[in-house]
Formats: sequence, structure tokens, C-alpha cells
Amino acid sequence: MIWDFRGPAAAKTAEHHEQHLKEYIALESVASHLTGFQDLTEMHSIAFMVVEEKDMIVVRDALKPHRGEVWSTPDSA
Repeated sequence: MIWDFRGPAAAKTAEHHEQHLKEYIALESVASHLTGFQDLTEMHSIAFMVVEEKDMIVVRDALKPHRGEVWSTPDSA
């Protein structure tokens, strides 16, 4: 799940949003421990969280990401 942030404060906002994702994981006992943030450009950054497919609908409805992608590790492809 991916949240996009744009503008001059995008990097700080994405970094801060990751902290909220970690808090959600801890509070809701979600089977995900992979979160992060990344600067795509000077004015566009993302925060992301990887969840198992079985948890996707519940987490998506609760956190309302801007978009999502299917992700797999190289050994599971």
C-alpha cells in the first residue's frame, strides 16, 4: 500500500506517515513489519506498507492508501 505526498514538505510528511503506519501495525497486530518511505523526486515522496493478501482489504479500508501494488520477493516469484 502506498501513500503519495507532494510538495516541498513531501519528504518529511512521508517519513512522519511511516511512523503512523508502524503505530497501526503495533495497535492492530497486523502481520506486517515492512514499512518505509522513499523520495521519488524533490517534490514527490511516498510512504509504504507491505501487508499479506489476507489482510489487505481490512487494512486498505482502515488506512485508505492512495494506491497499491502487488509485491513479491524474488524467491516467491
